[in-house]
Amino acid sequence: MTRRYFGTDGIRGQSNVFPMTPDLAMRVGIAVGTIFRRGNHRHRVVIGKDTRLSGYMLENALVAGFTAAGLDVFLLGPIPTPAVAMLTRSLRADIGVMISASHNPFSDNGIKLFGPDGYKLSDELELEIEDLLDKDIYSQLAKPHEIGRAKRVDGDIYRYIEFVKRTLPRDVTLSGLRIAIDCANGAAYKVAPAALWELGAEVVTIGNEPNGTNINFECGSTHPETLQRKVHEVRADIGIALDGDADRVIIVDELGQIVDGDQLMATIAASWADDKILRGGGIVATVMSNLGLERFLGDKGLTLARTKVGDRYVVEHMRNHDFNVGGEQSGHIVLSDYGTTGDGLVAALQVLARVKRSGRTVSEVCRKFEPVPQLLKNVRTTGGKPLENPVVQQAIADAESALANNGRLVIRPSGTEPLIRVMAEGDDSAQVERIVNELVGVISNARSAA
Repeated sequence: MTRRYFGTDGIRGQSNVFPMTPDLAMRVGIAVGTIFRRGNHRHRVVIGKDTRLSGYMLENALVAGFTAAGLDVFLLGPIPTPAVAMLTRSLRADIGVMISASHNPFSDNGIKLFGPDGYKLSDELELEIEDLLDKDIYSQLAKPHEIGRAKRVDGDIYRYIEFVKRTLPRDVTLSGLRIAIDCANGAAYKVAPAALWELGAEVVTIGNEPNGTNINFECGSTHPETLQRKVHEVRADIGIALDGDADRVIIVDELGQIVDGDQLMATIAASWADDKILRGGGIVATVMSNLGLERFLGDKGLTLARTKVGDRYVVEHMRNHDFNVGGEQSGHIVLSDYGTTGDGLVAALQVLARVKRSGRTVSEVCRKFEPVPQLLKNVRTTGGKPLENPVVQQAIADAESALANNGRLVIRPSGTEPLIRVMAEGDDSAQVERIVNELVGVISNARSAA
């Protein structure tokens, strides 16, 4: 069934442009409230958001929808996505909602949904919601005496701070470490510096002055160069870059070099394997993770299970096959011993624990493998289906054949933006660059012709 609203990570788009309009947000509240209004207890929903200007608009629209459906609403204010997932369980809510477009610019926004177990909704539930959105849902409204109430519970961010602190092993303290953290002017601008300081670190914070329009702007995990400069400037032992909703993390070592999600997964997997707490015989990652990660794990007798792009698919595979480490190259790291979704701050603490226990620097601890040359380019689409063009399909087949013995090719539409992503990797960097450039050209021509 074709999806009209949901992508790989909830509903997302440009604010005040379909589907990210207050009208649809209200309908989402009614539809989701209707589906999760099960049993005779008083139903509740928790709603968090990042710092985007449009968050106020969508928050109020969602409140109208959920209360109209008969649910009580707990408004958490600016708070990380993993905190919403955690508090959904902690507060025994029927549904959790995060208003965020993650790493996208402020002009975008999105709606992420979590079930009562703290996990993102299944494809089947999302399709059920979509079906309701296109129907007359006003017949599902609560009776006048059953309309829900709404209240702000901003203090519950401290529940999350305490939860995060408990994920650091008891024998480890961050005392003696100078940590530079970039909060991306986003959802973690309060909680992340507070948690690190309370754990004993000297904390230097940037990206902690949100104004509604500067989220992810030249800061955060998508623009780590700002943090790299800060690490050099203050001579930090480590830099931690979160994204707008803090469910992903990129590390900067003491030399100012970037450590991506693949290296972080390798670091945590190796550490947990040594401690005999790694489950599943390896880790779960997506088709975008570097071949070097797969080879590193193989040398240690560990496996790399690959899924399609989207941390929800990583989590699904982890749950079905009892893995406890998974994630994406972009920095979504899922540690199921601690949470149900990606958590940038919790992942960073696991790396810091390894650093402290080893007595070595971040660059020594986190450089686990030499990445295979990899190149990713995007082709913006304006409609049509260029990947179904016979010329494009033949070019893809030729490229796959050329890389068959020493590399990989991944071509996919983005689930969050109107882009086609073209990625190739292989031991021959010149070949990789040539193949990507040729495919980008062929796809661009097919797009123009369409």
